[in-house]
Amino acid sequence: MKKLVLAYSGGLDTSYCAKHLSQDQGFEVHAVSVNTGGFSKEEIKEIEEKALTLGASSYTSINAISSFYEKVVKYLIFGNVLKNNTYPLSVSAERIVQAIEIVNHAKKIGAQYIAHGSTGAGNDQVRFDMIFQILAPEIEIITPIRDKKLAREEEINYLQQNGIDYSWEKAKYSINKGLWGTSVGGDETLTSHLPLPESAYPSQLEKELPKELKLTFKKGELIALDGETDTPVANIEKLSAIASKYAIGRDIHVGDTIIGIKGRVGFEAAAPLIIIKAHHLLEKHTLSKWQQYQKEQLGNFYGMLLHEGNYLDEVMRNIEAFLADTQKHVSGDVFVTLHPYRFELNGVTSPHDLMNASFGSYGEMNKGWTADDAKGFIKILSNSGKISNHVNTKM
Repeated sequence: MKKLVLAYSGGLDTSYCAKHLSQDQGFEVHAVSVNTGGFSKEEIKEIEEKALTLGASSYTSINAISSFYEKVVKYLIFGNVLKNNTYPLSVSAERIVQAIEIVNHAKKIGAQYIAHGSTGAGNDQVRFDMIFQILAPEIEIITPIRDKKLAREEEINYLQQNGIDYSWEKAKYSINKGLWGTSVGGDETLTSHLPLPESAYPSQLEKELPKELKLTFKKGELIALDGETDTPVANIEKLSAIASKYAIGRDIHVGDTIIGIKGRVGFEAAAPLIIIKAHHLLEKHTLSKWQQYQKEQLGNFYGMLLHEGNYLDEVMRNIEAFLADTQKHVSGDVFVTLHPYRFELNGVTSPHDLMNASFGSYGEMNKGWTADDAKGFIKILSNSGKISNHVNTKM
């Protein structure tokens, strides 16, 4: 039989692919899911049982949470990356690592084909195909949903006709959960004006009393919560568990897709948004203005290239080296207060805080220079403006 690796999530699209490719197309389907966060052992077991029921010859779960953090998430934090000042690239960042792990697995088992459940109207088709083609141009890519232009109702009908119980209610919202946030898509996000209902979000409001937290960073990485040291991945997971109970981090991102159309997606990303904003505040205190300026340009560019599937371009390694180098002094504590649906950044303490009172306080008293020093500096600083004004007012 023709050996095929299917990027399998257990959702509607990949469930259709598993059944169709094994039953109708005669492929030996090896289902692979890549855990980039958000899945318990019980959920992975359920996904495995479902894949085998749908006709997969085998199922493999690859734990790539640490790899996801080290290869991608760390640099999204260093770069304070928020797509269109809103979206922390929750799903688009995951897809890159998932694609790399899947193609490596396909090579390992000698598969001649790789399949995924992306449609022809979204970003994931580009991300998956680009990684597959760059790393394994000899492997053929199979995409039933895209090629057959299937609507979700058609996929459900097919599964039901083949004895698989799959309801429309279950498929109403497409939810992708990972370490760096959860995306939520549904009928409302296909419009330009409708919000997602409260019930569409996986996390519901459970806590209302304000809660103070201390986030400790060392060279840009989150190393502790409230003084308890742990790995950055564990701290992200802990913060998510705490902050999601306040329904923090919900929003709808509107952006330009890689293929040129506008798209909307809902998301909840409590931990990513708190971490990025806290990290950014610490940088404001510890980095020079030109470091911050260049970081903002390159951070945005890094996020754009990652979002559009260009992770393997060598320029990404160059930008990562720059971003990592800027974090040498980004260490200290950031104090945060959680409230229902929002959070506040209260302040920072850091041995590298450039608000050093020995040099003067903004708007108050200068201690490191004289009044004459200030006057001379301002006089010279205004020279270019004086010259321009003098020349142009004569014309």
